[in-house]
Amino acid sequence: MARVCQVTGKKPITGHHVSFSNIKTKRRFLPNLQTKRFFLAEEDRWITLKVSADGLRTINKKGLYAVVKEMRAAGKGI
Repeated sequence: MARVCQVTGKKPITGHHVSFSNIKTKRRFLPNLQTKRFFLAEEDRWITLKVSADGLRTINKKGLYAVVKEMRAAGKGI
């Protein structure tokens, strides 16, 4: 399954491991994803989202229903 936040779209980025001798090897920086269940009161049902910590902050700020409406408008199936 893809490591992508359903709310913010954050996904892995690449970078380098840097050793003490300054040798660089490839690595991936993964987003802080959590699988979280939310109760959508307007529809009287539970939804499960894979969200980053930043996505959780967005949901806390805007409200779950507003975020779900934006996701549906963008074409993401919820």
